[in-house]
Formats: sequence, C-alpha cells, structure tokens
Amino acid sequence: MKEYQSLSHTRWDCKYHVVFIPKRRKKKVFGVLRRQLGEIFHELASHKESRIVKGHVMPDHIHMCLSIPPKYAVSNVVGYQKGKSAITIARRFGRQSNFTGEVFWARGYFVSTVGLDEEMVRAYIRHQEEADERYDQMKLEM
Repeated sequence: MKEYQSLSHTRWDCKYHVVFIPKRRKKKVFGVLRRQLGEIFHELASHKESRIVKGHVMPDHIHMCLSIPPKYAVSNVVGYQKGKSAITIARRFGRQSNFTGEVFWARGYFVSTVGLDEEMVRAYIRHQEEADERYDQMKLEM
C-alpha cells in the first residue's frame, strides 16, 4: 500500500519531475559546486515543507523529483529553489568563479507530474462506484 502524507485536512501524494538549466546552458555545475548543490536544494525544499525524493546534478542541468504539499504552487517552490540557490551560489562561489546571484539559472523550467497510472485511477474510480452502490443498498435495508 502506498504511503500518503498528511496535512490537517488532507491526505496527499503530489510529486513533480522538475528540470532547470544554468543561464545560456553553460556547463557551470561541476566540482565543489556540484557536491554542495544537493545539500543546498534539500535545505531549501524543507523551507517550503517539500522534499526531494530523487535528484541528479548534471554539468548543464538539474533533475529533481519533488514532493510538494498541495498548499504550495509548484511555481512558488521551484522559483524559491532557483532564487535562493542562486543567491547562495553567488555568496559561496561568486568571487572565484565569476558567478552573480540573479543570473545563474535560466528563466524557465520544465515540470511534469509524477502520479498514478491512468488505468489504476480508472480502476479506483470503478471500485468506488461499486462501494457507493453497496453502501446505498445497506442504508435502504436498515
């Protein structure tokens, strides 16, 4: 059985595949920066009550599978990740690597939902209809 997370009135499992690139797709993510980006992104995700399920840093792009609560918009979390990580990169590595905070990451990003298989959802809905019919019959018999 799948484990769901909880908020006060919600059970949820919202995961997103996110990809973003450095400005002009330059191969800037390497060496010490590459090793420290993981911990930077994990810390920033926890600020938005999110978590990185899986991530991979390539020299010219970042892949992340993010689990984001439904109370946050994906764009807010990804924008926060990109903005704060760019500032952190500029502060830690800016002088020796010629990085500047506001222009490290390119403007856009790719996002795709990672969810249940469509057939599984259809089967679940089908079973729910059957369960509702059984419940209605039980109420009539009482």
